[in-house]
Amino acid sequence: MQKKQSERVMREPDPFSMNELIKSNPVFSRRQMLGITGIAGLAALTGISTEAAGQSQQRKPRIAVLATFWGATRSHADWLVNKLIDGYWWQGAYVPSRVEVVSLYLHQHDTSLLGQKVAKAKGIQVYRTASEALTLGTKELAVDGVVIVGEHGDYPTDLKGHWLLPRWWLYNHVIRVFEQSKRSVPVFNDKHFSYNWDDAKWMFDKSRELGFPLTGGSLLPVYYRKPEIELENNTPIKHSIVVGATPDEGAIFHCIELLQAFVERRKGGETGVKSIQSIRGPEAWKWVESNSWAAKLLNSVAANFKLKQGHFQESGRTNICIIEYNDGTSAAIIGGQGVGWTYAGEIEGRKEPTIVSLLDFPGPFDQYHASNAQPHWIVEMMLTKKEPFNAERLLLTTGITNHYMESNWEGSKYSPVGRRIETPFLNMTYRPTRGAQFNKGQRPPARPYIRGFDQ
Repeated sequence: MQKKQSERVMREPDPFSMNELIKSNPVFSRRQMLGITGIAGLAALTGISTEAAGQSQQRKPRIAVLATFWGATRSHADWLVNKLIDGYWWQGAYVPSRVEVVSLYLHQHDTSLLGQKVAKAKGIQVYRTASEALTLGTKELAVDGVVIVGEHGDYPTDLKGHWLLPRWWLYNHVIRVFEQSKRSVPVFNDKHFSYNWDDAKWMFDKSRELGFPLTGGSLLPVYYRKPEIELENNTPIKHSIVVGATPDEGAIFHCIELLQAFVERRKGGETGVKSIQSIRGPEAWKWVESNSWAAKLLNSVAANFKLKQGHFQESGRTNICIIEYNDGTSAAIIGGQGVGWTYAGEIEGRKEPTIVSLLDFPGPFDQYHASNAQPHWIVEMMLTKKEPFNAERLLLTTGITNHYMESNWEGSKYSPVGRRIETPFLNMTYRPTRGAQFNKGQRPPARPYIRGFDQ
């Protein structure tokens, strides 16, 4: 374990000069770049809100990161935290970092050698406890924001398939510091709140009780789309599906988040979920065949990708999550390969389904699978102190995921045709308040890692 430093080492200046910024933004000429001055110019170049750009001229918000594991370039901590340190690619342009990562806690410290190495190169203190990372070794909260990356690491999976990641445990340490310090700051929680519904509800409720902005979830709702469209609020959506990889809890959560990002824009806004059911294996296709709206939407996805009818059913096995909303809207997640993650919606008054796809991970691997939009919205929340998305959405998608995992089980007895679970507690109601929030434009170019050491 590293010893505490008596003084925090100053981080290196950002390696991107104006020349490099111009190269990464071919749309702008040098003359145009030189003509962009002041806060309004920065906002025009990067797509950052003027309010946030103005605040970035002041002291950068100091961020504490609590991560379960940072030992591989494929870990979420590596994707997210490096972008908070070094900047990210947003709307076709490189955006320098507007926050300062000042502390790091690694739950599985001994196997998180990459995170330790990055921290040492960047002058970031690694603390032995989560609380110390928030207080910077003092007795009170000493940071302006908290990022929890409770994803990856050597953690067990229970009988029902829940991955027992300690997100609630990390979050609980944050709440303790907030309550002891009698103040709170914005919090980001990667993926769903918790594998346990009661813990997840407590996490959401604490954010409302203490009055701090809270966000998190999947990167898919803000990922590149084809076509680059967003549904308008009050769109009369009747039925929806998402087709994508659904082999486990973490994967189906991504699909559920993507689905919710579309269906919450339906007429009347979000009304909450009435019931959830899971069906796995060959029986799942029987459900699709007996529900004409689902079969029609699935066939439209196959046609959109020029696949033969019955393409998805050829696998023989799949797993689906059936969601009935309180207002009568129906939706399903259907496991399927070859179409990335694809949303298809039946909208009243439109002859053909609306289909929007997220295909692969554009950009070179050195861009950490191009997960740039999520760090952008993390930073925006830290600067503006406002939630970029309704935190109710993350609570709702967490609840859908939790009860999808429970549906196939009655005590210790498993059934591939899961029971239909009534969910009166998932009665979240809200309306999205923003327009399109997904990344657009030119994909990020290849560039070396900016870690302060060779790969």
